Amino acid sequence: MHGWLIIDKPVGIGSTQVVGAVKRALREGGYPKVKVGHGGTLDPLASGVLPIAHGEATKLSGRMLDADKAYKFTISFGAETDTLDAEGTVIATSETRPTRAEIEAVLPRFTGAIAQVPPAYSALKIDGKPAYARVRAGERVEMKAREVTIHGLDLVACEKDTATFSARVSKGTYIRSLARDIARALDTVGHVAMLRRTKAGPFTLDSAISLDKLAAAAKGRSLERHLLPLAAGLDDIPALPVTPDQAGALRQGRKLIGIAAQPGLHLATDQDVPVALVELSGGELRVLRGFNL
Repeated sequence: MHGWLIIDKPVGIGSTQVVGAVKRALREGGYPKVKVGHGGTLDPLASGVLPIAHGEATKLSGRMLDADKAYKFTISFGAETDTLDAEGTVIATSETRPTRAEIEAVLPRFTGAIAQVPPAYSALKIDGKPAYARVRAGERVEMKAREVTIHGLDLVACEKDTATFSARVSKGTYIRSLARDIARALDTVGHVAMLRRTKAGPFTLDSAISLDKLAAAAKGRSLERHLLPLAAGLDDIPALPVTPDQAGALRQGRKLIGIAAQPGLHLATDQDVPVALVELSGGELRVLRGFNL
């Protein structure tokens, strides 16, 4: 059980609860105990792609956190909340409703590299404590702007009070902040009424399963059919075949020299078995993440 289960997370539970559900399904299905972790937090009010790493794949969870994501989201115009989603308390209202033409006109301002102020209700830490915890404790927090990249932003539907978008974004992007800023740029206010992640790194909804299907597959001892290989999380990294002797050296963390390959990241494999995520630089091949397979 070394690889990835892609869960279509339902609205109403957090990422940690999904990890717990996966562990429970493995236990109830009689599978061997392995390390399990998620590859990127998804808000309780959001649904969609949540990669769950198993076994040695958990060593790649950090790379998944750094991966680009894709979302579909709806802005409800007329009310801004303190959490910037439907769960929060309304803190500002407006009677202004933008037209389709007005919305499309401002979108170029929100593509490419932009400065974004994260929501106060977020897990970002301020002096070691999550911002949301400080806010809930009554503290006043000041979130600092940071640069994120919006690779693509399209309007897919427009109603009187709502607009739905698709977006491809870099790590660290908050869709709730993006929705707030789009609404303000249109001389109104708004909040996220619907948020669905459609892609995380290489993983899409096509390979995602529901928690109900997960539980049924585990009880039927067919969970392996839904488990993607460890290397699926590295589909943008070229494979580098190595000999058994070279694989042994890499497993010991030793550097290799004289490897004929392009500089950069590679997945070293021995007979298609992942050995290590390696980097070739200056004629030396060094291990970044070794896999015990």
